[in-house]
Amino acid sequence: MSNPFGWLRIARLGLVQMALGAVVVLTTSTINRVMVVELALPALLPGLLVGLHYAMQGLRPRMGHGSDVGGRHTPWIVGGMMVLALGGLGAAGATALLGVSTAWGTVAAALAFATIGVGVSACGTNLLVLLAKRVAPHRRAAAATTVWLMMIFGFALTAGLAGKLLDPYTPARLITVTGAVSLIAVVVTLLAVWRLEGPVGSPACAAEPVSPTRAADAAAAPTPESRTAFREALAQVWAEPAARQFTIFVFVSMLAYSAQDLILEPFAGTVFGYTPGQSTQLAGIQHGGAFAGMLLAAFAGSRIAGRQLGSLRAWTIGGCIASALALAGLVIGGLMGSLTGDGSAQAWPLNANVFLLGLSNGAFAIAAIASMMRLASEGRAQREGVRMGLWGAAQAIAFGAGGLIGAAASDLTRWLLGEPGLAYATVFGVEALLFIAAARLAARIGQSDSGEFQIDTQPSSDPGPAGAAPSGVPG
Repeated sequence: MSNPFGWLRIARLGLVQMALGAVVVLTTSTINRVMVVELALPALLPGLLVGLHYAMQGLRPRMGHGSDVGGRHTPWIVGGMMVLALGGLGAAGATALLGVSTAWGTVAAALAFATIGVGVSACGTNLLVLLAKRVAPHRRAAAATTVWLMMIFGFALTAGLAGKLLDPYTPARLITVTGAVSLIAVVVTLLAVWRLEGPVGSPACAAEPVSPTRAADAAAAPTPESRTAFREALAQVWAEPAARQFTIFVFVSMLAYSAQDLILEPFAGTVFGYTPGQSTQLAGIQHGGAFAGMLLAAFAGSRIAGRQLGSLRAWTIGGCIASALALAGLVIGGLMGSLTGDGSAQAWPLNANVFLLGLSNGAFAIAAIASMMRLASEGRAQREGVRMGLWGAAQAIAFGAGGLIGAAASDLTRWLLGEPGLAYATVFGVEALLFIAAARLAARIGQSDSGEFQIDTQPSSDPGPAGAAPSGVPG
């Protein structure tokens, strides 16, 4: 093992993720609210803009390929953050323009949110690839937790401070606050990645022992193999069975994970009679559960007295199954409200049920991210960026679609069935089935003797393009 990242360097990358979260939360939350409340625009507009930001993250594989070709990730992290900051400032300016001209403001906002998606793709993808390459295997779950919790802290800190600075609201104040946050995010990123990554081809680029073939690739990077055209590189990664299976797993699990976001609070208010304040507290309970689940998975995934409390594979599958059980509990609560109609559904322990859902989601998410970091460095050499980008794109598209599909499905089933409790129960039931499907997909991904996910690196009978190594074989 050659010079893997210690906790200080992991925390420095966490600062980058925190800066990324700070800019994103202003655009997806604060600016969203300004458009709907202060400007009295239809909620569909910010919804479509946020969806555009997710759709643009389909570029993640291309961004990862760019760093594979160049052999360095920090330039893409810094460049991505600068693009993200520009998009964030542009979104604030577009919001101000919406108050003057809806047509031109909408065009400007679309361009800004597309820019945000490009920036997140470049910065976020390469940050994860760098973690995957430079964090020792036994630290990956804890490293993933550290980076994600720092991002959540960035969400909370920015939302709190920006909320105070934006009162009383004016368009100029929104632009000033967003510009300041964006500038701070760029400065923090520049300081955090300063001399963080070694030179191209240095032995420090690997955090775990590699085969002689992989070592030779690193020593000579960038190689002709790394300069393969993007479409060919993507096809090579897709031909790796575990990489392809993991992509499908990420999409299905994230679809189930995100479909509940927009309907949980309305469900609590409609079926259980929760007030807006109580439903907001319920969301806090869910986030608290997710926080606890992340810490639990990180603790279990770290070596304690030389042992791990279960493999990442087991925690990923178990988290999916536990999430399905928690959603089944919400199905029962919805059916109680539908069948009785007399308020007796309130006897169902909704708060405990939602905490369990958050706990399961948090544990599953961290285990899946740590597994993603492991898989990114396995298989054909110098394709880490493409793999991570492929999985990031699947996650972003599923996350963007999940919320809209969940909300639309709840409205449709409510219209068809006429009972809100039954309608919500139907949607939660479908989500539970998706989590079961995700658990089955995770169980089928190739295993090593340690029980972890592993990409198939056996030679293929297909010789591949002339001059290229067979699919799945290190180049």
